[in-house]
Amino acid sequence: MNLTAAFVTFGVIFLAELPDKTMVASLVLGSRFRPLYVWAGVAAAFAVQVTLAVAAGSAISLLPGRAVDIVAALLFALGAVLVLREGREDPDDEAEGGAAEGGPAGDVAAAEAVAEADNAGKSGFLRVAATSFVVVFVAELGDLTQFSTANLAARYSAPVAVWIGAVLALWTVAALAIAGGRSLLRVLSVRLITRVAATAFAVLAVISLIDAIRG
Repeated sequence: MNLTAAFVTFGVIFLAELPDKTMVASLVLGSRFRPLYVWAGVAAAFAVQVTLAVAAGSAISLLPGRAVDIVAALLFALGAVLVLREGREDPDDEAEGGAAEGGPAGDVAAAEAVAEADNAGKSGFLRVAATSFVVVFVAELGDLTQFSTANLAARYSAPVAVWIGAVLALWTVAALAIAGGRSLLRVLSVRLITRVAATAFAVLAVISLIDAIRG
């Protein structure tokens, strides 16, 4: 297994997910239901999404090497821009439900609405896990971390290593969000994390561009 691909993927996806809307959605769900039940549903959703992303990345990796490097450079550069844009949202405000509809805040508001509706009755494992799965699965569709995972799978041509790195990173962030609750947002410097994540994407874009030029 390509350990470098696994470690790079873990680091990049971990940083990209911290200021992401699905992290806040996990926090919201974890504050209303049993944490383990929520994590089980969230973990399953992430596993499916990562599998789809890695499959897409593996298809891209079939292109000529230089083409893959060019595509990777462009997508990593786009990732740097998107993670900076994502980080402009205030996760604490989103978690409190004070942001406007649409975008990350809209997904979090939807998570809160679903959670409140289900919380009206006694929710067992299957119901909570299914609710968490659907909320995170929908929020993660076309998300920054999903296309970044696909890009990493194409860049390294190591689907298993990238899958493991991405899944572990997403599961770790979800566990921190669910267990830490709102107190996590008080100690996290989201702006700093956003800048570090954007820098990581930019560095990967430069490396991919250099590889493309070298052929």
